[in-house]
Amino acid sequence: MRKFISIVLFIVFFVSCKKKEAFYAYSETVSLNKTEKESNSHSIDSTLLLSFSNSQLTSFYRMNHFQTVWNSAENRKSVATILLKANEEGLEAEDYQGEELLEIESRVGTFSEKELVNYDISITLLVQKYLSDMNTGKLNPRDLYDDWDLKTPVIDSNKYLTDAINGDSLKAVFEKMRPTHLVYKRLKNALSLLNTYPKDTLKNISLDAKFKKDDKNPALLDIKKKLIYWNDLKAKDSLTQIYDEETEKAIKKFQIRHGLASDGIIGKATIQALNVSKEERQKQIIANLERWRWFPKEMGERYLIINIPEYKLYAVHKKDTLRTHNIIVGTLQRKTPILNSKLSYAVFNPTWTVPPTILKEDIIPETIKNRNYLKKKNIKIYDFNNNEVNVWSWNPAKASNYKYVQSPGTFNSLGMVKIIFPNHYSVYLHDTNYREHFQKTDRSLSSGCIRVQNPLELTEYLLDDKEKWNLEKITETLKTEKTQNANIKNDVYIYQLYWTAWSDKNMLQFRPDIYKLDSELYSKLRD
Repeated sequence: MRKFISIVLFIVFFVSCKKKEAFYAYSETVSLNKTEKESNSHSIDSTLLLSFSNSQLTSFYRMNHFQTVWNSAENRKSVATILLKANEEGLEAEDYQGEELLEIESRVGTFSEKELVNYDISITLLVQKYLSDMNTGKLNPRDLYDDWDLKTPVIDSNKYLTDAINGDSLKAVFEKMRPTHLVYKRLKNALSLLNTYPKDTLKNISLDAKFKKDDKNPALLDIKKKLIYWNDLKAKDSLTQIYDEETEKAIKKFQIRHGLASDGIIGKATIQALNVSKEERQKQIIANLERWRWFPKEMGERYLIINIPEYKLYAVHKKDTLRTHNIIVGTLQRKTPILNSKLSYAVFNPTWTVPPTILKEDIIPETIKNRNYLKKKNIKIYDFNNNEVNVWSWNPAKASNYKYVQSPGTFNSLGMVKIIFPNHYSVYLHDTNYREHFQKTDRSLSSGCIRVQNPLELTEYLLDDKEKWNLEKITETLKTEKTQNANIKNDVYIYQLYWTAWSDKNMLQFRPDIYKLDSELYSKLRD
C-alpha cells in the first residue's frame, strides 16, 4: 500500500519538483467548513474514481455528490499533521505521506482544477488507509493464525468522514477509529514512555550461576547497570560487585514488572528479561498495539477478559474490575485460542469426554501399555451406540472410534465445575484436580482449556443468584456427586485475548511471549 500511495502522489503531484519548507502544524480540532466546501468544490468524474478500483473511495464521493471535500487549506494541513503522528499509534508515519502532503500544500495555489481534484482524491485515499489501519489493523489475523476466532471490528469510516464535513471535528473522527480499551491507552503510554529512555548501549549479561543476596560476582556490575537503565535501581556514583539489599529490592521490582517469580534470585529467566533491549521492547509494544486493533471495540456491560500470557482472568462489570483469578492456559503445542463468546451455563460435577488430541497423544498410548490405566483414571469406554465397552474387549486398532468419558468426582480432570460457552475449539473454563499448579510462575500447562483458581467463587459471581446458587448451595450440590447444570442468566461475554506489554502507573509492564507471536508479528508489520 505504501508503494501504491507513493506512486499516486508521484503521478499527481510531481514529487520530483524541488522540495519547499514544510508548513507548521495546525490544530486537530478544526471542522470541515461546509460553506467553504461548497463554494470551492470541484466536480469529480465518476469514471476517474472507477480507475482506482476502490469501492470505498467511490462510495465516499458518491455520498458527497462527486464533489471535492478537502477544499479548506486549514483542513488539509490538519489532516497532514494527524497523519504525521501515526507513530504514536505504533504505525509508520511514512505509510500515510503526511510530509509529502505538507510539501504539496505549499504549491496548491498553482494547481489546475484537474490537479486539485487529484489532490483531493489522494488525501481521501491516505485518510481512508489510516482510518482502516487504526480501526482493524494493518494485517488480517485470520491470514496469520488458525486459532483466531474474533469478529473483525468494522466501522464505517466514510460515514464518520462525511459527518466531519457536516460539522464534526477531524480529531473526533480519528478518535472514533482508535481502540477505546484502557489497555490500548496504556500501551500507547508505554510506547511514549519507552521513547523517553536513552539509547540502549548496555551489553548482554552471561549467566554461569544463580545469584542471591550477599553473593559477590563481577557480573553484578552489568546487572546493576541494567536495573539503573530501567529505573528499577537508583543511579549511583560507583557500583560494587556485591548483591546487596538495595539491589535485591530492585531485582524483585524488575521481576514483578516482567511477570517473573519475585524471589530476588537472579536466575536464567531474570537474566533473559534483563537482556531484552529497548529496541526489542519497542517492537513488542508495537506488535501489541496492532493486536489490540484486531480486538473488539465494545465488550458489553459484563464480561470476563483473559490475558493469556499474564495468566489472569478479570471479571468486569460497567468498566469496574470486580474479581481477578489466576489461570492456567494452553502450552505452546496446544495453544489456548483467541476468541470471544457469551457464557451459557455452569456444570457441577462434570464428566470429562476426552478430546481428540489428548486421546491420540496421551490416553491411547498409555492404555496400550497398560489396560488398567483407564480404570486408574476412572475413564469408561463407550461404543457408537453409547454402550459401555469392557477395557479387555477394547480394540487398539479402532481406538479412535470409541468415546472415553471420565466420571465426576474430585479426581476428575475438570475438577468440580466447568463453565460453558459456544466456540469452534471445544474449550471452556474449568476447575482442576492439580490446584498446586497455580503456585507456578509459568502456567502454560493445559491442553487449550483454561483452568481457573477459586472457580466456585467465580461461578457464584456468574450465576448471580444469592438464594439458589450461593456458595453454600453450590457446595451442597457438589456433595451429591451428580452432574447438574445451572444457566447463566445475565449476558456475560468472554474474551480470550493475548497481550504481553502495557504500562501501569507509568511503570512498564512486560510478560513472556509464551506463544512466540510478538517478533513475527512485528516483522510482518514492517514488511
